[in-house]
Amino acid sequence: MPTLLLTGFEPFHTHPDNPSAQAAQDLHGTRLGDWQIESVLLPVEPHAAGQKLLAELNERLPDAALLTGLAAGRPQVMLERVAVNVMDFDIPDNAGNVYQDEAIHAPAPAAYLSTLPLRAILQAWREAQIAGGISNTAGLYVCNYVMYRALQHLHDTGRGHVPCGFLHVPANAAVALAVPSDRPALPYLPQAEITRAVQVAAQTVTSG
Repeated sequence: MPTLLLTGFEPFHTHPDNPSAQAAQDLHGTRLGDWQIESVLLPVEPHAAGQKLLAELNERLPDAALLTGLAAGRPQVMLERVAVNVMDFDIPDNAGNVYQDEAIHAPAPAAYLSTLPLRAILQAWREAQIAGGISNTAGLYVCNYVMYRALQHLHDTGRGHVPCGFLHVPANAAVALAVPSDRPALPYLPQAEITRAVQVAAQTVTSG
């Protein structure tokens, strides 16, 4: 049975929840036609996340990989077009580390492009009445790191044909409600809608 590896991240920074983790947990084991979703939660620390992700790619040999994470402040779901070979953190990771102007892997290409069917996913979201778009920056935090490492690993192991890329989700209610009253309010979507957006994206990838 072909499998889609779906990843989410643990909570981080001041956020009490991570909607990407909730979506991954909700969809674990879901059947999409002949496919099955296998979900994994990653730590918010680049090297540990990369090691766990690459181990999963080697062990499971998934037929597609959909990586997801939280982009608090974005108002809708966004597909990432490119991962760049740079770490430059605005906030510490969950191990308390901050990286500045540091390569993810050297020597290695400056960037990798998503191999997901981006336009097909956008069209599927539109048909499902889900607002979404394509972003040209995955940031320089752990989300960008795992997208880069996954694409690099698949390329280097002769599996560059495997669809792989990253999807950023907005805050859910738990994350939005945790913002102090003296800070700007965060846009958010209900968790069920975030999970539905991830599922529609996964369905599009597996039906291509």
